Amino acid sequence: MPDTGYLIAAVGVAVAVTWGLRALPFAVLAPLRSSPLTAYLNAAMPVGVMVILTVYTLRGFSPRVPDAAWPTGLALACTVGLHLWRRNVLLSILGGTAVHVALASTVFAH
Repeated sequence: MPDTGYLIAAVGVAVAVTWGLRALPFAVLAPLRSSPLTAYLNAAMPVGVMVILTVYTLRGFSPRVPDAAWPTGLALACTVGLHLWRRNVLLSILGGTAVHVALASTVFAH
């Protein structure tokens, strides 16, 4: 069995490495907070995320399959309507998702 001093040193090294790894992102990101790039990304990312989610959702959209097209189309209309009404990205995404899940699992279920 290892010495008590060795165990204390091992625990001390583990604590120091863990603390360093957790503090490192904050130390690296601190200068970026006042960066113009960060301000641009803060303004542009919500729109980018919505575009990516829209493309991902509509990639398999086919109007020839009504059981799949109707829930997707109605959920898309709900998402757009909620966003135009409230201008809240989270509400739009959650509302559209809820409508799609509800329609796809009940009304248009196979």
